[in-house]
Amino acid sequence: MRPLLGEEEAAAVAEVVRSGWVAQGPRVAEFEKAFAASVGAAHGVAVSSCTTGLHLCLHLLGVGPGDEVVVPSFSFIATANAVRYCDATPVFADVLRGSGNLDPASVAAVLTPRTKAVMAVHQGGQPCDVDGVRAVCGDVPVIEDAACAAGSQLRGRPVGTGALLAAWSFHPRKLLTTGEGGMVTTDDAEWAARLRRLREHGMSVSAADRHASGKVVLESYAETAFNYRMTDLQAAMGLVQLGRLPGMVARRRELVARYRELLAPLDVRPVADPPFGTSNHQSFWVELPDGAPAVADVLAALAAAGVSGRRGIMAAHREPAYAGHPHAPLPVTEHLTARTLILPVHHELTEADQRRVVDALADALLLTPATGAP
Repeated sequence: MRPLLGEEEAAAVAEVVRSGWVAQGPRVAEFEKAFAASVGAAHGVAVSSCTTGLHLCLHLLGVGPGDEVVVPSFSFIATANAVRYCDATPVFADVLRGSGNLDPASVAAVLTPRTKAVMAVHQGGQPCDVDGVRAVCGDVPVIEDAACAAGSQLRGRPVGTGALLAAWSFHPRKLLTTGEGGMVTTDDAEWAARLRRLREHGMSVSAADRHASGKVVLESYAETAFNYRMTDLQAAMGLVQLGRLPGMVARRRELVARYRELLAPLDVRPVADPPFGTSNHQSFWVELPDGAPAVADVLAALAAAGVSGRRGIMAAHREPAYAGHPHAPLPVTEHLTARTLILPVHHELTEADQRRVVDALADALLLTPATGAP
């Protein structure tokens, strides 16, 4: 991955520097409104990362000790970590092989009276069938981990439209980046107001609003909260990036279409759009056949050929931090983690680059599985 940044972003950040107001302020407010509108949400609350956004969502819902939150193991570990921040227990559910997203049947199998929430991840930008997940959850709230999904579509609408709560990432590996940073979107005005207080130490009036009032304003602190703010420097970059997003998504989809053509002769399965949505292809992963060399050997062969690949999505339940945590049977998660890898995809990738990647992958697949040798 390589972020698409240019002179417009540099100029926007420089303007904020010259203004003298570099902390959370007017640019953050502008970015919140623009991003929320782009995903069909009524309110946006900018935060320091998607992880802190997920934590705030869980805190808002009152998740705490003794509670369980159902999450996919097939996700970056931050999804489960946010649950632990609340002293609650992540319970791992399995995913669907085609998309890597939550399998509603697996979710249903682990729901208990202690389940306080379910977190549905739009993995790698692949739109999750959130409606299917909600259908098995009943009154249990569903939080959308949309870290990778800015620009993805679900049933003809942007991912995040109609979400109870959705958290987004603007890390440099995402299409839209602010360096670090994130956003929570919701249609609930009261929740949005409380989220804004929670991200800023619980202040009844934000620092920006106090200064803008021109009067003496004494804030109060009604609850223990956090410092999860975004800066105006980041928001200025985000506003420029948001304008680039449709073009970036179109370019990603063009690159992935070409990858599919080039990969057709190989015995691999590229991730594909589900019938109910389209991906922004934040990540493009392929599943290797069972008879192929180990992913680690294939990645080493790619690296030797000058191609930077990456292992597929991790299985959090296999990490030492989550040893022994409760989970449903996870055969699909374990299969995908063992047999998938991510290929390079970024705006500047050329057709020649893609041919080089696919040729290197073809050569790597000829390795002897047992030894990794030709």
